[in-house]
Amino acid sequence: MSQQADLPPIPVEQAQQIRVYSHDLSNALEIIIQTSYLLGTLDLGEHGEQWRKLLDDGVQQAARVNRNLREYIHHNS
Repeated sequence: MSQQADLPPIPVEQAQQIRVYSHDLSNALEIIIQTSYLLGTLDLGEHGEQWRKLLDDGVQQAARVNRNLREYIHHNS
C-alpha cells in the first residue's frame, strides 16, 4: 500500500496507538476464527453449517481488513 500524495504521514504516537488497537482486534478475531473452526467439527446440520460459513467468511474478511490497516500504518508512519 502506498500513501496518497496529499496526505501527511501518520504521527508516530497515533500510529503506535492504532497498532495497539489493531493488535487487540487481531486477538479478538483469532478467538472467533478458532470458535468457527471448532463449530465446523460438529454436526450443525445444513442450516447451522450455512450460518457457520457466514460467520467464517465475515471474520476472514475482518482479518484481511485488519492486516491491510496494519500494512497501511506501517508504510505511512
